Amino acid sequence: MTAPIMKKAEGDGVKIQLAIWEGRKKQILCIHGITANCRFWDCLASALSPHHRVIAMDLRGRGLSDKPPTGYSIKHHCKDILILMNDQGLQRPVLMGHSLGAFISLFFAARYPKRVDQLILLDGGGKLSADQRDKVFAGIKPSLDRLGQIFPSLKIYLSQMKQAPYLQPWNSYMETYFRYEIEKVVGGIRSRVHQKHIEEEAKNLRKVDSRKFYKKVKAPTLILRATKGMLAEDDLLLPENVIDRMVREIPNAKKVDIKGTNHYSILFQPNKKRDQTILKFLNQNLP
Repeated sequence: MTAPIMKKAEGDGVKIQLAIWEGRKKQILCIHGITANCRFWDCLASALSPHHRVIAMDLRGRGLSDKPPTGYSIKHHCKDILILMNDQGLQRPVLMGHSLGAFISLFFAARYPKRVDQLILLDGGGKLSADQRDKVFAGIKPSLDRLGQIFPSLKIYLSQMKQAPYLQPWNSYMETYFRYEIEKVVGGIRSRVHQKHIEEEAKNLRKVDSRKFYKKVKAPTLILRATKGMLAEDDLLLPENVIDRMVREIPNAKKVDIKGTNHYSILFQPNKKRDQTILKFLNQNLP
């Protein structure tokens, strides 16, 4: 596993932390999920680099990016991304998002079509029914519950994370990710992500109807779907009916199931089909 170069970039009035894996061909800007950070991409970046240059950002409020008291919505993140792209000279990168990051990427591609070369959505971006959304939030609740908790030591924190059924089998990518996300506080360690910021994010996300953006996307789009639930069989981010509508309404979109993966393992675990599918897609319109 190659360690990324870490650097700061400008966002919309905030400093944004980047992790960069250098590469020769396309530039890929990666956007993580609701409580995640830039190191969620380590496993996939190791497969895409050095063929391509992978740039993963910590969203505001996550990782080592600035954490303003308010301002957590897709619109805020898209403003950060636009300014970050200009700051870093990213004229027309590939945009790749997971979970919340897929919604952000979809919105950005619809709003700024000339700034996105290709769009890759990993297990997110679809409009869910209220019932399905509730199932998903129940599925990610264990991940949300760690926020604000103070753990006596890093060892105890990692031990608890290692027991999560949706993170099996544990690997070095997960270890790096969880080590990156913690900070020392009085009494031990905790996640850097503030619970109130995620509550604001979730409240704003519930107001978004992503179907409004499907037909506005101009970039070729690849949608990868995890086929297994997190804590139940049906707590899926992209049920069949949801992803089928996305493929019908997003121009030039295709879907690929990454069988045997859940919402976390689709990125955390090595997967040849995922890597080969993405590399083939990236190579489609190379000069």
